[in-house]
Amino acid sequence: MNYTDIMLDLETLGNKSNSPILSIGAVEFNLETGETGREFYTTVDLQSCLDVGLKINGSTFYWWMQQSDGARKAICVEGEHILTVLNDFRIWIKDRVEKVKIWGNGARFDIGILEDAYVTNHLTIPWYFRSEMDVRTLVAFNPIIKSNYPNIGVEHDPIDDCKFQIGYCHETWLTLNK
Repeated sequence: MNYTDIMLDLETLGNKSNSPILSIGAVEFNLETGETGREFYTTVDLQSCLDVGLKINGSTFYWWMQQSDGARKAICVEGEHILTVLNDFRIWIKDRVEKVKIWGNGARFDIGILEDAYVTNHLTIPWYFRSEMDVRTLVAFNPIIKSNYPNIGVEHDPIDDCKFQIGYCHETWLTLNK
């Protein structure tokens, strides 16, 4: 299968560029067919994020406390050091840097926070900046699709969220390309 895209989803303790990353999920996919491929998932050690200067946002912390048990349990596990995770993701995405588009939910959320984590740690960003795509912009062309699309899985689980986003992005793309 020819996977032309990568969907990225982060769980964080903030909504700014310097937010600690709790977990990273990514799924290869083909926007035209909706088919999915390889997955990347890992949790991140919170202390390692704080040690490199990332900052917790109090309101996001309180928001997490109101989420489902399944979502909270997924982020309350011992994760890998932020440098290890960033390197592992770089290796996972390595051969696809200029061949695929990388999607995030919001122009500056998933992709922006991950990019800033690379910069903060003095690491090269492993994707081409012109390959960045915004889920919210695509959804704006036909928002009814997302609002009616069934969400299967645990909300705020990065892989489940990626698959949900892939589903409604694919359906939206189909309506734009009839």
